[in-house]
Amino acid sequence: MVRDRNLLQVQEHEQPILWKVKFSPGNSSQLSNQCRNSVQGKLLITDELGYICERKDLLVNGCCDVHVPSTKLFSCESCLPNGCCSIYEYCVSCCLQPSKQHLLERFLNRAAIAFQNLFMAVEDHFELCLAKCRTSSQSVQHENTYRDPIAKYCYGEYPPELLPV
Repeated sequence: MVRDRNLLQVQEHEQPILWKVKFSPGNSSQLSNQCRNSVQGKLLITDELGYICERKDLLVNGCCDVHVPSTKLFSCESCLPNGCCSIYEYCVSCCLQPSKQHLLERFLNRAAIAFQNLFMAVEDHFELCLAKCRTSSQSVQHENTYRDPIAKYCYGEYPPELLPV
């Protein structure tokens, strides 16, 4: 059985995942005047174009208002060089940078079978960044303690550094 989606192709469960990622700016399936966004942020929102803004600066079409001075594009504020961030919305915005494309492709090509169900649902760059930045089992140790309690949202290839207790 072959399941073909916009960005990835998965063969039978016994075979490795064959990822076909096509990154391009705004490669959304949505209409060009509408934006999907990170939704859940109480104060901050990241739209699928990579803009991060305050919730109050979100337009009715779901996009950040780019004319507001505090709106930033591809911002990595709160993020460490390893790709782990302390704020989810900055993680998503930083992950959406075109320069992160190679890193994400490498991750997808090496994705463990354990991540197969999660990443089978991903259809584009934005959804991949949303999924990568969510807190995952890679961010915790002993199932109940963050490896790095501050920078726990990661888009990078590796889990956060294990901080001494």
